[in-house]
This record gives sequence, C-alpha cells and structure tokens, in this order.
Amino acid sequence: MNVLGLIGGTSWHSTIEYYSMINRSVNDHYGNNTNPPLLVYTVNQARVHRYQIENKWDSIAHMLVEAGQVLDKAGAKTVLFCANTPHKVYDAVQEKLDVPIIHIADATANAIKERGLKKVLFIGTKYSMEETFVTKRIEAHGIEVLVPEKHGVIDELHRIIIDELTYGEIVPSSKDYVMGVIENARKQGAEGVILGCTEFPLMILQEDVDIPVFNTTEIHAKAGVDYILKR
Repeated sequence: MNVLGLIGGTSWHSTIEYYSMINRSVNDHYGNNTNPPLLVYTVNQARVHRYQIENKWDSIAHMLVEAGQVLDKAGAKTVLFCANTPHKVYDAVQEKLDVPIIHIADATANAIKERGLKKVLFIGTKYSMEETFVTKRIEAHGIEVLVPEKHGVIDELHRIIIDELTYGEIVPSSKDYVMGVIENARKQGAEGVILGCTEFPLMILQEDVDIPVFNTTEIHAKAGVDYILKR
C-alpha cells in the first residue's frame, strides 16, 4: 500500500472522520482488520483561524508547507488537506512540496459527474463561498455551481461552522437554517448539494435532503483510499 499523509486539525472533528473513513474502507477492501499506512499531522486550528481573520493566508500556507514537509520526511508519498478551506493556498503549498496533494475539488467533481448532474449548490466557509478556489475548479469539469448570493446567508453559514461545528456542536435551529438554504437552491434548479466544508457532514445527512448530497469529507477520503490501494 502507498503511504498517505493527512494534514488535519481544521478541525480535529472532521480529521477524525477522514481517519475513520479511510481505515474502514481499507478494512472492507481486505475483508479483515488490515489498516492503511497513514501519517497524520495536526495543525493548530486557533492559529489558522487567527490568520484567516487577519487575512494572513501566506502564514497559513507556511503552516501547511511545514506540515507537508514533515509528512514527506516521515515517508508519506502523497498528502491531502483534511478540509476545503486550506485549498485556497493549494497552489502556493504544492509549489513548495516534493509530494503531490490530492485536491478535494477534483475528487468532488468526479463524484458529481458519476451521478450525471449538471447543476449543484455549494455551501462552506465564507472564504470558499465568496472566492472560487474550489468552485471554479469544479466548474472546469463542466458543472454549474451555485453559491448563496446574500452576504447575510454566507455569514450565517460561516458562523455555524466556526462557532458550532468546529466544536462538535449540532444546534437544531442551525440545522434548520442550513436545510432552508438547500431547499431554496433546489427551487432554483440545484440537482444536488456539495457540503463544501468538512464539518457540514456532521450536521447534514443524505436522509435529511431530497436531492443528492456530496459529502466532500467522504469523497476526499475515498480519493485517499484509491491512492493507498493503488487504484
């Protein structure tokens, strides 16, 4: 099996999901308790959030480069960020690493194309909704991506992620709010919804929604499994 490095901590709750999903998938592949060769580096979430607020994305990139280099030296041949938002500095980080980074948008676009969908809603942090570092890469695969247009909606979705989900808190009223955003997009023609923050799958499940849900945590983890198993 190939050795995969996980750059986690953003947040540790979703990093656990990556770790669990990858291990379960490899166990299922072998039909026993064979575990994959995973290396995990946890960055400081509080520091990342501070740099985000201060708009110091170069500092975040530096943190991720350091993490990737440690994983490289430890034996990882490929790495992935266990979150969507770090992909804002994907190019800057990849440029300084000797190992490839599995991009979450490419894996997500492939999953959407497998379902034959052409138009989807994307929800995530305000950084990934207001900017195009994830959505544009998905659109490059011929998929139309909707994002909330109202700043108030974007701010509230971001607040739910940062103030609640990154602490592992599932607030019923917040879940109702997110479900309302998804329903409005469905009325605008969205055929599916991308949970473009690796915390949203902690709150929104497929059984909650009438249209296909694309769990970027699960999709990205599966891409990691494919790499580990040399598929």
